[in-house]
Amino acid sequence: MRTVHTDIIIDTIKQMCIEANYVLSKDISDRIVAAYENEDNIIGKRILGQLVDNMEIAKEEMIPICQDTGMATVFMQIGQDVHIEGMPLTDAINEGIRRGYDEGYLRKSIVGDPIIRVNTGDNTPGVIHYDIIRGEDIIITVAPKGFGSENMSRVYMLKPSDGIEGVRKAVIETVKLAGPNACPPMVVGVGIGGNFEKCTSLSKKALTRSADKHSDTEYVSNLEKELLEEINSLCIGPGGFGGKTTALAVNVETYPTHIAGLPVAINICCHVNRHVTRTI
Repeated sequence: MRTVHTDIIIDTIKQMCIEANYVLSKDISDRIVAAYENEDNIIGKRILGQLVDNMEIAKEEMIPICQDTGMATVFMQIGQDVHIEGMPLTDAINEGIRRGYDEGYLRKSIVGDPIIRVNTGDNTPGVIHYDIIRGEDIIITVAPKGFGSENMSRVYMLKPSDGIEGVRKAVIETVKLAGPNACPPMVVGVGIGGNFEKCTSLSKKALTRSADKHSDTEYVSNLEKELLEEINSLCIGPGGFGGKTTALAVNVETYPTHIAGLPVAINICCHVNRHVTRTI
């Protein structure tokens, strides 16, 4: 049995919150550069050039890539042979978020009640997902997400007879409705299966997978490629001004579901698809 103190978890999450907001992951930054080099639309190319400049400035000067530094989503994969000592784990995760947003001078965007709407002042609480895995490791993924794109996300409770074409139609409809509001080029996370809440967490988790890695399931991998091609053929383009690149990637995650259902969630993310993973 391995013991890990929550002080280590707090410091790790603090660093991850700062890193995620300052430095765009290589899979996404490489795709933005490639989109810029491949773009023919004059305005679209100019927008992409500005995105390239922006992410380089953010990295060099250690400032946020985007002023909306998001609501922190944290995926915790905890080995079943780990004993965690110190404060309660959820409190420790939120303390890490609080320190990261404070010490990183990141915008605090969280209100304590959805109706009364008084800012908590420290960007907590985050949204935390727990998963118990084999072994003695703790794998942490921090994914801050702004609400310009989050607000464009949707859930569909399809009928089983709608099948894969129903899924495809739901994704394309969501992207069309999002249009320029999601700050394209976007990354599209899709969750298929489970129930109402499971498909949404799958779609958020899908955004944390590298844009360079397709699903290991053949039909899902094919769907990812086909959807990316179809979305880019919409010519919404960078910033919604037209062009070849409306989406940088489409990632799909699946889960078993009920015989009577086909839940589908589409989580739209802007070009600032922030995610950092570390293992303790």
